[in-house]
Amino acid sequence: KDVLTTKRGIEVGHVFKLGTRYSELIGAYFSDESDMQRPIIMGCYGIGVGRLFAAAIEQNHDGNGMVLPVTISPYGVSLIALNLDNKSVADAANMLYRELWGLGVEVLYDDRFESAGVKFKDADLLGLPIRLVISSRTIQNDTVEVKERVEGESYSVSRKQVVGEVEQILKRLSP
Repeated sequence: KDVLTTKRGIEVGHVFKLGTRYSELIGAYFSDESDMQRPIIMGCYGIGVGRLFAAAIEQNHDGNGMVLPVTISPYGVSLIALNLDNKSVADAANMLYRELWGLGVEVLYDDRFESAGVKFKDADLLGLPIRLVISSRTIQNDTVEVKERVEGESYSVSRKQVVGEVEQILKRLSP
């Protein structure tokens, strides 16, 4: 009365049976119990890096795109500058970018002349753990907008405290 149950799985490893093709080419033989020379049967075994990344995305996504864990994210922070034609916005974004990199925080800086909606959508698709936004509005308020990709709600932090906030978030999100 055993019941067959099925569970969902993700294939991350692979096994390929190569047979004797390569062992015959390189002369890799063994002696069997009759002392007869036979080619060894070869195989390849491994974990696919691409498969691991696909599995992580399958487990960490939402309707807007990837939600990458800090441990595999290529960058910890997505820095978005809006209204780049405003010199104070460009200067503040450049300064924050350099400061974060100087502390070892990897930052992807979106300095394209695109709309806010395009930049926000692209940031969500990329799934980086933290999004920082500098705009004319945040400059007026002496703040930076912070949003954790996994949480979804943005909030403002003073420009003087944003680096510490980023460090705390990354520390909390790291295993």
